[in-house]
Amino acid sequence: MDANAIIEKLTSELLEKNPNLSVGKARTWIELLWSDFETTYAKAGYEYRGAEYTQRIIRQWIESYGEKIHEFAGRNPKYAHLLDESDDSLN
Repeated sequence: MDANAIIEKLTSELLEKNPNLSVGKARTWIELLWSDFETTYAKAGYEYRGAEYTQRIIRQWIESYGEKIHEFAGRNPKYAHLLDESDDSLN
């Protein structure tokens, strides 16, 4: 499975968990989580374990935090722009 297909699947999983997100915002969250995880993992000196590993970690985060991820953005100014739904329609 290529990275784009994995991102699409994880986006769908996040949307199932959190109906407060639009498709675009859910995809943005998945891409952000993916990038942040891989960057942090590499900076910590760990060897790259592949897309399947990253997918597994993000899936765990979706299960644990997915339904409230929009609340996290509201409390964190770094991600506040993700709450702006004016340019994105729900599903």
